[in-house]
Amino acid sequence: MRLTIVQTGDVPEPLRDNFGPYHSMFERMFDGTGRDFSYQVVGVEGNSLLPDPQHIEGIVITGSPAGVYEDHDWLPPLREFIRRAYAAKTPMLGVCFGHQIMADALGGDVRKSEKGWGLGRHTYRVTGRPGFMADAPEALSVACSHQDQVIVPPAEADVVLASDFTPNAGLFYKSGKALSFQPHPEFDDEYARALVELRRGKAPDAVVEKGISSFTDASDSERVAGYISNFFRLATA
Repeated sequence: MRLTIVQTGDVPEPLRDNFGPYHSMFERMFDGTGRDFSYQVVGVEGNSLLPDPQHIEGIVITGSPAGVYEDHDWLPPLREFIRRAYAAKTPMLGVCFGHQIMADALGGDVRKSEKGWGLGRHTYRVTGRPGFMADAPEALSVACSHQDQVIVPPAEADVVLASDFTPNAGLFYKSGKALSFQPHPEFDDEYARALVELRRGKAPDAVVEKGISSFTDASDSERVAGYISNFFRLATA
């Protein structure tokens, strides 16, 4: 299956030499699932044109430092791309900002949360078990890095992951062709930890220290990557 990775942001400059471009993290994640994926990477800034979603096999929308409420000239075309993809029932995944812009484009409410920064490995309750994650345990622990949140999901979306900090952390859409997560299953622990350290001076010290200590908890990122792979397999069946 060929995935079109819509890269809406990149690894922060201080970390880029050590961790490479952001799209490669998704490619490694999908390659690790053992299924046959290939990749096309499309940027959103500059004069890049998004492809016609009716003519691509699957979509991945990445994280970004941008907020959906900001004034970027690439946001309206991306919203339209998401709406067209949803209408065409093209399988689509969003992660972090991708999760937020999908919700925003499809009728939800996304804002900077009054709860502040979510950093480190968070644990989310599994609140729904669609077929691609039918064997999910009661909770899943995955790295996150965000301030914005989906405050109100679109009417088309059901919540499948939730926590007290992030009540709408995972959304599966009623079409069966769209899925999104606030946390980052594509992050390995080394990068996720470096990203928390990079937030020193921006996030409160106590939040940073709690984020660093959270990596002693076991990660479920590989399991979530498997669910995502299952989702794409079932969505294209």
